[in-house]
Formats: sequence, structure tokens, C-alpha cells
Amino acid sequence: MRTRVDVFESIFLVFLGLGTLVGIVVIAYTMYNAYKYRDNGDAKDDDTLPTVGELPTGGKGGKKLFLSFGISAVIVISLVVWTYGMLLYVENPEDDFEEEPIDVEVVGDSFAWHFEYENGVQQSGTMNVPADHPVAIEVTAGDVWHSFGVTDLRVKADAIPGEYDETWFIAEEAGEQHEIECFELCGDLHSDMTGTVEVNDMDGDEFEQWLDDQLTLDITIETHDEEAITNVTDENIEVQLVHQNNDEYDADLEYTRDADDFDDEGTVTIDEIEQGGEYELLIEFEDDEFDTIEDTVEVTSPASETYTVGDEEEEDDDEDENGDEDDDDDEEETDDDETDDGGDDE
Repeated sequence: MRTRVDVFESIFLVFLGLGTLVGIVVIAYTMYNAYKYRDNGDAKDDDTLPTVGELPTGGKGGKKLFLSFGISAVIVISLVVWTYGMLLYVENPEDDFEEEPIDVEVVGDSFAWHFEYENGVQQSGTMNVPADHPVAIEVTAGDVWHSFGVTDLRVKADAIPGEYDETWFIAEEAGEQHEIECFELCGDLHSDMTGTVEVNDMDGDEFEQWLDDQLTLDITIETHDEEAITNVTDENIEVQLVHQNNDEYDADLEYTRDADDFDDEGTVTIDEIEQGGEYELLIEFEDDEFDTIEDTVEVTSPASETYTVGDEEEEDDDEDENGDEDDDDDEEETDDDETDDGGDDE
């Protein structure tokens, strides 16, 4: 499949070749006529030559003019039709895609570029794409007018608040990085509004798996003294994670875990999340030893959350009581020592 770079390079080379050829022909013909009809000082007696003030009566010159205009018209019209067909391919190549494109929404906002993939994974500054695979993007803006552009990939799309401009590209070479720029004067930090297209050495399926792997959530539960929950209780723990817009998706975006899923560090991992976004998190303890935890977490990239359970005041009281007992013991030991010392003195 042809890339945007291939298309625009083809158009450039065709125009360059034809322009060079026409230029050579025109200059050569001009030089030939300049030499042929040069003034060498010899007057010629020719009744067919017009005199001063007399209009030419025509002849072979008219045929040459008609021929030159005809050839020029054919060349120009052919170029227009061919170029228009190439640009139509650039504008709407979906029928020619050999693979399903990767969909990415691009948002220009606050002098930075933000990217969201179809499964909800979000990135800022860097857009990861697979090598030699079509990428379809929708470009918009969150504040003022911007213009998304990647010169190396011949990509440019307006970013206008409330509107979406669609375009596409294919990055062929794995390991390369292409600079993203803003081509619309958008404010004081316009020149700093840059980003990177990073081309990964993956095929389409591998990249889809990589995107799925980005949606993971690690949940750690510990006490105030940073001791893992698995070391302080044997009761069952139920963890429930539900997408806020679960009803809008075909898949059931609800995930549960229990105490058996926690490791020795008091951490449980949810790694089969299918769609990024905001989730409602509920953590319940079977015997009500600890308070129920309710929270809203955003999972748009690898995330981790740590929750502290237990009553900090009670722990402090326990520590104080233990400290007071130790102090009493120390005082008793000190009194005994003083008594012993006094007896020895007598």
C-alpha cells in the first residue's frame, strides 16, 4: 500500500520531470530560432516578408502555434486529472487499506498534544504507532485553533474546538521518531507545542496487545505503619471495579478480586481491563474489621493506588500505652538501682 510520502513524492517527481523536459524543449527551441534568425548583416529579398506597418498574413507559423498550444493543453489537463486522482486517494484511502487502521484521537490543548486510542489508553506528547500499518486520526482542539502536522510523514490537519478533521498516515521504518509540530500561530508557547510519533517494531495484532497491556491497575492495601493487609488479617477482602459507563459497552466492564488474589505485599493486580476510563472502586472487608473503601480511579495507562486501613488514633493509643508501660518499668528499675546504691553507701 502506498503511503502519503509515496504519493506526494510521486507528484513531485512527475512535475519535476515534466517541468524539466518542457524547460529544455522551450529553451532549445528558443536558442535555435535565435541562432537561425540572427542578424548577420545580409539583407534578403523576399516578397513574403512583411514590411513595417503591415500585418502578417499567416503561414506555417500559425500551424506551429496551434500545435504548441494543443500539446500544452494535453499535458496540463493530463497532469490535473492524474494529480486529482492521487489526491483523492490521499483524502479517502479506506478501500485500499490492507489492514484495519489504528484509530487515534488527537487533541491540541494548552500547548501540548494529547492522544487517545480506541480502547481508552491516553498518552501526552508521544504517539506510539506500529510500523508499516495505517493509522487513522481525528484531530480537534480543546482551547484555541491549532494545526497538527508531521512533516516527515506529510501529515497536516486543522485542530479546531468543536470540530474533527480526519486524516491518516503510515510510518514505515520501525525505531524512527518523527516530530509533531503546530502549524497554526496559537499563542505565546506556540513554538514549544511539539510532540513525537514513535514507530514501534510491531505488527497490528502485537500493537493491539500492547495497547491492552497498558490498561492495568495495581491496588495496595496497608496499615498506617505500612504493614501489608495480608499480614494483619485473615478475613476475606472483596474488590470490585466497575466502569462508570459500563452500560454503554457491549462487554461487561466489571472486575472482582478477593483475598486469595493478594500477594504478600498486600497488592492485587487487575490486568484484563478492556476499556480505559473512570472506574468506581469498592473494597469491602467481610467481618467489618476495617471501613469500606470507595473511590473513583482513572485507568488510561498503567496505574497504581495505595489505600491505608485501620484507625490511626487507636494505633497511636496502643503505642502510647506500650510506651507508658515501658516508662513505668524504667522508673521502677531506676528506683531499685537508687535503693541498692544507697544500701551500699551505708
